[in-house]
Amino acid sequence: MSDQNPYEKLGVSEEASFDEIQDARNNQLEQHSGDAKRQEMIEAAYDAILMDRLRMRQEGKIKVPERIRFPELRVQSPPKENLTPREQSPAWLQRMLDKPTPADILLPGAWYLGLSSISMFYPNGGNQVLQLALVVGVGISIYFLNRKEGKFGRAVLFTLIGLIIGLIAGGLFASWLLMQIQFVNLTPNQFSTVLTFILLWLVSSFLR
Repeated sequence: MSDQNPYEKLGVSEEASFDEIQDARNNQLEQHSGDAKRQEMIEAAYDAILMDRLRMRQEGKIKVPERIRFPELRVQSPPKENLTPREQSPAWLQRMLDKPTPADILLPGAWYLGLSSISMFYPNGGNQVLQLALVVGVGISIYFLNRKEGKFGRAVLFTLIGLIIGLIAGGLFASWLLMQIQFVNLTPNQFSTVLTFILLWLVSSFLR
């Protein structure tokens, strides 16, 4: 076999394409996976063919694709950039947001749904019923927020913010919205209370 040229050692013709040479080398290495000496000869023949093709390229006889690597040009591939997407939201916001479980969403939701029903369907109770419902809703929000990380002050702060925003937004938009949806028989105070319960549910479910 020592008298064979490198093309014969790989079992390809001198007119073979680079893909055919590459496939022949891989097949030969696979066939002789347990023979280190034979594999060394196959690699030597492959390198010799590449050197021959490089010489022919330098003489202008062939054009070698740029993707083909020659022995003296083999360099380590540059490290791939980390494809992990950068965090889009600021760190302080990520510390506030929670990834709730279904129970974290459904349990407060059930409480606030019940309180909303009481506020909507018991108008004869007047403002006292709404105020009592709001007190209970505030307590529920504080409880579920505090249960997550045990930060009572943080739970109170977020709950009060939700309460204030809900009442202010309800007071500003209640009259206009109720005129648009006249089929809903609610007073402005009832509307503000229900809107506040929705905000408190969002706060207790998706903040921490």
